[in-house]
Amino acid sequence: MPAKGAKFSTTGFSAWMFSTKFIYMKLNLLVSSCLIFAGMGCFAQNNPVFNDTAFLQPIEVTAVRAADKMPIAKTNLSKKEIEKNNIGQDLPFILNQTPSVVVNADAGNGIGYTGIRIRGTDASRINITLNGIPYNDAESQGTFLVNIPDFASSAGSMQVQRGVGTSTNGAGSFGGSINVSTNEVNTKKGLELNSTAGSFYSFKNSLLFNSGILGKNFTIDARLSNIRSDGYIDRANSNLQSFYTSTAFVSAKNSLRLNIFSGKEKTYQAWNGIDENTLKTNRTYNSAGTEKTGDPYANETDNYTQTHYQLFYNHKFNNNWKANAALFLTKGKGYYEQYKAGESLSDYGLPDFNNGSTIITTTDLIRRLWLDNNFYGSIFSLQYNSPKTQLIFGGGINQYDGKHYGQIIAAVQQAAVPANYRYYNNKADKKDYSAYTKWTEKLSSHWQTFVDLQLRLVDYTIHGFRYNPSLNVSEQYAFFNPKAGITYSWKNLQAYFSYGRAAKEPNRDDFESSSTQLAKPEKLNDFEAGLELKNTRSSFGANIFYMSYKDQLVLTGKINDVGAYTRTNIPNSYRAGIELTTAIQFYKWLSASANITLSKNKVKNFTAFIDDYDNGGQQTKFYKKADIAFSPSVTGAYSINIWPLKKTEINLSGKYVGRQYLDNTSQKSRSLNDFYVQDIRFNYNWKKTLLVFLQVNNIFSKKYEPNGYSFSYIYGGTQTTENYYFPMAPVYWMAGLNIKL
Repeated sequence: MPAKGAKFSTTGFSAWMFSTKFIYMKLNLLVSSCLIFAGMGCFAQNNPVFNDTAFLQPIEVTAVRAADKMPIAKTNLSKKEIEKNNIGQDLPFILNQTPSVVVNADAGNGIGYTGIRIRGTDASRINITLNGIPYNDAESQGTFLVNIPDFASSAGSMQVQRGVGTSTNGAGSFGGSINVSTNEVNTKKGLELNSTAGSFYSFKNSLLFNSGILGKNFTIDARLSNIRSDGYIDRANSNLQSFYTSTAFVSAKNSLRLNIFSGKEKTYQAWNGIDENTLKTNRTYNSAGTEKTGDPYANETDNYTQTHYQLFYNHKFNNNWKANAALFLTKGKGYYEQYKAGESLSDYGLPDFNNGSTIITTTDLIRRLWLDNNFYGSIFSLQYNSPKTQLIFGGGINQYDGKHYGQIIAAVQQAAVPANYRYYNNKADKKDYSAYTKWTEKLSSHWQTFVDLQLRLVDYTIHGFRYNPSLNVSEQYAFFNPKAGITYSWKNLQAYFSYGRAAKEPNRDDFESSSTQLAKPEKLNDFEAGLELKNTRSSFGANIFYMSYKDQLVLTGKINDVGAYTRTNIPNSYRAGIELTTAIQFYKWLSASANITLSKNKVKNFTAFIDDYDNGGQQTKFYKKADIAFSPSVTGAYSINIWPLKKTEINLSGKYVGRQYLDNTSQKSRSLNDFYVQDIRFNYNWKKTLLVFLQVNNIFSKKYEPNGYSFSYIYGGTQTTENYYFPMAPVYWMAGLNIKL
């Protein structure tokens, strides 16, 4: 493999050109099919239906989003803002500049497996919806956005809520929620090509098509994307493809839309991290695949395909009442492959093998761990709007059917392993029912109240685990999540106060972590108070929050062999802080924005358990008050935009993240150093049809690690702590060409 860095190779450039040609061919077929489906084929841009901008707002999205005057801490991103930040990295990196956000990437450059935390809480407690439909994995509750690469290119808007937020569909929000919408009606026809290339042989090609209005009532949107990268970390390559299609019929009172989109990812595993000693001498080291003697195993990869089907029907009864219903199906199937050395046959349910001269008890083998699942259901809402009152009655019903199984596909002692041998085969079923009522009332010209009541029922059954095949779980939960707030508005000033309660069930790993004591549900009481001041040239916001947890499941710092953290219930913990935001348009050629979060994130009366290999069992250490893992006390970001020439823009952006502890003991030796990273971007925009950009990330080549894990044990009379880190790349760049026709 050629040396990695900020250089092209002839092979890489050829692959880039081939993928562009491939996308063009596929899109031509796609557009031809869409035109046949649309029928008449004549463009009619003056249909009065499409002049009703209120009706064009997706009803399924407004049901779960917070409106402008709701007492919710939130950030809205328009299509233009999304496009500006979308250079080929995963969705979390598009949100990196929003308040209280910390992002990370296994491969070190934002392509492939990525993570996001809001106010210190990880993605398993951040609710994500796509057009109001739940995206979080039903069992792990995580958000594996690598499965839908380049989905942001189809997004028309996003909203990020911090804290409990408003009631939504799917898993409860304990740190925030992210709602992505693609269902906005695009009335203008267009064809767009986005091509990006950069460091570590990274390439992104996307082709987008918008039909405008066909036959007075039809509209079609389509996208094909291909993303490739070697990654900063050794062998952490990514090969990602996706497509998106949306066909809609819109009339004066009805709309019917069908979305079909899919992603396919193949990534070389980089989830082991780098141990502390190796990090000092080789920041790109990857231990994945090294159990094989000689060169690392070439196919130590994660492979997954996820396809989404979404059908929406919206109806407008009159100027006050409208309703929507949607059906959805998400199909996912894939595996990760591993080379394992010296594995005991008994661990795979196999007897010792007699080859005629020797009793074989161990073997090197290649295994695949499979996940095959279907997630399906419906969401719905009925909405009433008048000058003073807004009512929303909504909810969702969904079902998850998951199959987990492991397969040995090859072994050194192949005779000891039956062909296509499955060594575990487990199933899980999960039902989720929810209903909510949201009531906003304008009491006067200055005062507005908000009440939001949600009931959520969960029925979760697990038929065995990989390491505990006889452990069955059948649990039912009923959660009542009330929220209320009040907003005061006067001229350019807006102030609010809100209270929200949330509760959510443990995830699959939490159930498997103990066979004697089940993890308990988490509960959260969230108090928020904010102040916003806006005028035509500037804005300022301040939000104070206090989040009090009961039985919060927090990270212990220990990690299992597939990158999943082990969590434990903490009786009492809290997050308290203030978020400040500002944006100023100094001149036509100069603007700036910034945000900072100052917080305390503490667990109370925490007992840490340390494995004692000398004497067996565990030793304990008590902490009266300590920092919650991965919860920095300071995060901040800024962006400065300069237009030195009419068509040219320079953007300077920076991100600061304070110290993060790897476990809940507040020990500096088990922490991630604080870091500050600065990027610079140059844009040249010609007649809004041609955009050329160059973005240089981490321009000062800061060595930093936004993610890691830690575990400790006692051996030989000494306590040993092992820290592992996920470093990000030093200075690297991305250059792109966007053409709009």
